[in-house]
Amino acid sequence: MARWWILLAILLALALIPVERPFRGVQIGSKKFTENVILGEMMTQLVRSTGVPARHQAQMGGSSLLFQALQTGTIDAYPDYTGTVRLELLSRHNLADDQAVRDHLANMGIVMSRPLGFHNGYALGMLEQRARVLGIETISDLLAHPDLRLGLTNEFVSRSDGWPRLKQHYGLPHEVIALDHDIAYRQLEMGLIDVMDVYTTDAKIAALGLRILQDDRNYFPRYEAVMLIRSDLQRRYPAAYRSLLRLEGRIDQRQMIALNAQAEDSSLPEAIIAAQFLEKSLGIPMQVSQPSRWQRLGKYTVEHLQLVRLSLIPAILVGIPLGILAFYRRRIGATILAAVGIIQTIPALALLVLLLPVMAAAGVTSNTLTAVVALFLYSLLPIVRGTYTGLADIDPEYSETAEALGMPPRTKLLRIELPLASRSMMAGIKTAAVMNIGFATLGALIGAGGYGVPVLTGIRRFDTAEILLGAVPAALLALACQLGFDALERAVVPRGLRLKPSS
Repeated sequence: MARWWILLAILLALALIPVERPFRGVQIGSKKFTENVILGEMMTQLVRSTGVPARHQAQMGGSSLLFQALQTGTIDAYPDYTGTVRLELLSRHNLADDQAVRDHLANMGIVMSRPLGFHNGYALGMLEQRARVLGIETISDLLAHPDLRLGLTNEFVSRSDGWPRLKQHYGLPHEVIALDHDIAYRQLEMGLIDVMDVYTTDAKIAALGLRILQDDRNYFPRYEAVMLIRSDLQRRYPAAYRSLLRLEGRIDQRQMIALNAQAEDSSLPEAIIAAQFLEKSLGIPMQVSQPSRWQRLGKYTVEHLQLVRLSLIPAILVGIPLGILAFYRRRIGATILAAVGIIQTIPALALLVLLLPVMAAAGVTSNTLTAVVALFLYSLLPIVRGTYTGLADIDPEYSETAEALGMPPRTKLLRIELPLASRSMMAGIKTAAVMNIGFATLGALIGAGGYGVPVLTGIRRFDTAEILLGAVPAALLALACQLGFDALERAVVPRGLRLKPSS
């Protein structure tokens, strides 16, 4: 039994290792596509040029997630588009124009900058050859081809200015497949879908030779690029706030398309592309270092291990007692098992988004801690279930014998029941560990870092090597974790319970 107490002490020590200090500076967010990442880098470097620390939480997801993060204070600013703000984020307010949007945001403590100089709207695109063969030039022409396969981005399928109203506006009969934006480009190129939604400044439009279908019934509004900034930034960092506004009106349509193409056609990271543009257009010399692949891998590994450590160890320390409680108190136990089961059914990304306002209400604006809480909740089910099942499967004769010998309940639990249940408990812990490592990659979607960052970047830039930079280490970490817990099982599980029964 001493081995279990040693293990408990080690787990507590690991859980209590302090996390990194809260970041003191300006947090810039960006959505999960190349143009927005470039703009986010420009904003970050403009803040740094004033001597204020700034951090770019890149590829945080879609508009709703970024806007929510802005409201809760998780980020201080991010680039967005007027059509998206008016027709998606503030759709229920029925605001008439951009000035009405600007006034409404001001009441929410948010500043909407003047346009940056270009617009990037939605459109529908097809491969040129396919469109020419079918004679499709406008969106209305799709009505004559109800069998065409439409692959639309997840956000466009659900947003109020996206597919639902577009379908109604044109009377389109098509069913759609919801895809990631960058994956949709791949599927279009491979002929797996016929039509997709595009952003009008996408460099891939020219690279793949797409035909943009004419919006002949004038459905899509203009989507002027702007910055959304928390009003209190002007008070906290006035120089940084003024520096951000220098980007207003400085990027035209041609320049933005060229910047997107440069990011997708070269190996240069968005940070360097943004720095080159700022030096050329605003005369701001920026020194941006490009870390090596090994340096980035080391950074991602540290971030991923921190997410796993801070979530898995507390899940073990909480999950085992919950499993014991569920076994001994059957009425409460039914509630415990149902609760952890329900949590497991919530999609991981949805859980992350739902936790953002909850954590903000608790005064926590750290993306890392939000991801940690989500991973902790996701890890509970296999640990609780493994502990409960292990105890429930013990032959009643053992408990009866212990009671007949006058053994107190606490001693019976520690000396008899937990050792007998240890194999099932370890199986639950190992399952939770592997799941935790995999789910931790989603932390990148809210700016928590880890191996999900290169995976998202690789998908966005069609870079298989970058995808593997995150996917392979995550798989190796899961394997190492499995082997580590196998060794731990040999140390804490009685030898007799590890022996396979003879046939």
